[in-house]
Formats: sequence, C-alpha cells, structure tokens
Amino acid sequence: MCSAAKLIACHECDQLQREIPLPPAGAAICCRCGALLYRNGSASLDRPLALLLAAAMVFVLANAFPIVGIEAKGNHNATTLFGAVLTLWDEDMPLVAGLVFFTTMLAPAFELAITIFVLGLLYFGVALRALPLLLRVVLALEPWSMIEVFMLGVLVSVVKLSHLAGIVPGIALWAYAALMVLLAASSAALDAHGLWDRIPAGR
Repeated sequence: MCSAAKLIACHECDQLQREIPLPPAGAAICCRCGALLYRNGSASLDRPLALLLAAAMVFVLANAFPIVGIEAKGNHNATTLFGAVLTLWDEDMPLVAGLVFFTTMLAPAFELAITIFVLGLLYFGVALRALPLLLRVVLALEPWSMIEVFMLGVLVSVVKLSHLAGIVPGIALWAYAALMVLLAASSAALDAHGLWDRIPAGR
C-alpha cells in the first residue's frame, strides 16, 4: 500500500503541492507563483554553521564598540548601541528604547545562539526532543530581528548629521555591515525545510 504523498503549502500564495524528492543542489518552485518552496535538504551544514559562527563573533564586536563618533567644536562623542538605548531610556522614551533593544540586540542574539545550537546538534547527530520547539522559536524570532532596518536608519542619520558635524564611522558600524552580509549568506546556504527532514521521526 502506497503512503500518502506529503503536501506542502507555498508561503507566498498558499497553493498546495506534492513534495517531491530533489536532485543534489535542486530546488522546488511553486507551480502557481514561482516562489521557492524548498531546496535539497541533503546539503552539508558546514557552510551555514561556519557563516553563523562568524556572524556571532561579528555581532559581539558590533555591540562592544561605538557605532559612530561625532566631532563638533573640538569635542568628540561616541556611543555603542547599548549606550544609545540607555540614552533613549533617560530621555523618557522607554517604549522606543525597549523596541530598539529587542529588535537590534536581544532578538538577533537569541536567533543566532539558538540557530547555532540547533545546527551544532544536527551536525554532530545529537538527538534532542526539544529540537522542533527550538526551530519554531527561531522562526518566531526571525521577523523581529531587524539588523537591516537598523542599518538603514543609521545610514540616513549619518548622512543628515554630516552637514552639522564631523562623523567618524565606528568599528561597530563596519561590523554591522559585515553582519548583514554574513546573515544573508547563511540564510542562502541554509535550507530551513531540510532542517525539519533531518529531525528524527516522532517530533
């Protein structure tokens, strides 16, 4: 007796389609809208794990050093991202401070840490019953990790302030730029659909 074909819904148009096995480096495309459904889940975890480890180290640098420095009338002021959060808090803007802290520090940190932990377990073949829950946490945190939005806001602010004072890019600014590249590369190298297939049955 043949087992029922597994169905998958397109994340763009919700079209239900049968999941089929793919060749090495193959990808399944939605028959209605052309969106990417999933890639071959047998790809090695070496590349995404290495990229995420590098991203974690860069993330530490980005939060340990000043983002930008401002020079005006012989005075030089610089602050880290956490320092900016504290300034917002001191200026009676706790909601904005909390939002910046969560979307640019807390959510990305947890997303990186949990993803690296999950990939490490799968890489070494360690079975953990909490793996499905951890993957769901990562998927829930992903929309709240707004490094790209933060960088866009910083660049706009730097351009506007450059007419009023001297702007000195800090180490953290370059670190955040590198972090964006590393996260984009790891996302392209990682097949989230394939991760579910790597989890032992019974999840």
